[in-house]
Amino acid sequence: MIPKLDEYKKRWNIASENMVKPGLESIRAALRKVDDPHKKLQVIHVAGTNGKGSTIAFMEAILREHGFTTGVFSSPAIVDIHDQIRLNGEPVSEEELNQSFQSMNEAGLSGMLTDFELLTAAAFVTFGRVNPDFVLLETGMGGTLDSTNVVEPLVSVITSIALDHTAILGDTIEEIAVQKAGIIKPDKPVVTGPLPIEAMKVVADIARKSASRLLVYGTDFSMEVEEVERFHGTDIFQLSGRKMKGPHQAINAAVGIQSLLTAGVPLVEDKVSRAIAETGLKNRFEEVAPNIFVDGTHNPAAAKALAETIRETFPGEKVDFIIGMLKGKDVRRTLDELMPVAASFSFLTFPHPQAETPETMMEQCKHPNKRVINEVGKHILLQHENGRKKIVTGSLYLLMGLYNQIRGK
Repeated sequence: MIPKLDEYKKRWNIASENMVKPGLESIRAALRKVDDPHKKLQVIHVAGTNGKGSTIAFMEAILREHGFTTGVFSSPAIVDIHDQIRLNGEPVSEEELNQSFQSMNEAGLSGMLTDFELLTAAAFVTFGRVNPDFVLLETGMGGTLDSTNVVEPLVSVITSIALDHTAILGDTIEEIAVQKAGIIKPDKPVVTGPLPIEAMKVVADIARKSASRLLVYGTDFSMEVEEVERFHGTDIFQLSGRKMKGPHQAINAAVGIQSLLTAGVPLVEDKVSRAIAETGLKNRFEEVAPNIFVDGTHNPAAAKALAETIRETFPGEKVDFIIGMLKGKDVRRTLDELMPVAASFSFLTFPHPQAETPETMMEQCKHPNKRVINEVGKHILLQHENGRKKIVTGSLYLLMGLYNQIRGK
């Protein structure tokens, strides 16, 4: 489900399959037809269960503050296909994307790829033509068999590892770690956030076998969070503040800084500080109206981080949650993590073929104050109860659908 992709496919007569088909043979064959643009790029490749988007946002801001040009490939969309491919912080233009689809049409890529592989190819073709100084590349799912995993990066980054997408990536932390660590390349360094012990063993073993230098948050670098935040790693930076709230965002910022240093990017303290202070990201604890926040929390690990952010930002307060999630997610454990900071839960559905029913989610909720919302309107989203803050959360596909509605557009 990639909004507006079908418009480009129809316009340029390119067919692709709307399905998940892990593997690299098809994308490699397709990229050869367009002269392997990914091989000409300076790439930082980012995998992880949570934190990928925030870590990339920090790196993008730091690079641009230092005067470098950037390309970013991320998912899912916030509004549509254009914001999944960014150039210098801005969604790719229709003109640029048309050029890329025209090139793919002329090269004969029709029928070779899935939708996500086609989008990945479009990103590489665009970056290859524009040639930004650095490309920040986010995996779509997993790592080993993800269509982005055709690059030779300056550094591989693994932000976090937790149970998610278990039907595809595996039922255990170790199995998922193997998939995430698949982005590690021989003799290329690896930077990771704090990982569970069992995941760390897997990543460390793969890094050792790949002769890849491994730098781990909490051991090789860290963020000292006191009155003034201070990054300690292969360099030391004092930071003036951080717009993105929550203890997990301090970690994401540190992973981003260390990843750039490891990639050989020369960083200056005041520019790093300014970028961290100003970096924001759509749908990451974003206040869209007074006391109304949206946050893409779709698994237990992300829910734990959201609860910690609420405690840190609103000490002693409880909030009202509006939640929609996809089928196959661990709804019960996600809700359990949010329970201590919840005044109420409201469950809804949204236009996605895999959207979970509100009734199913409510059955798994232990909170006494819960309900199903059958029709979601702006008045429901923005109405306050007893002056409490409200957080709309769950699937990023839900937030994508509500994006314009919440903002009154």
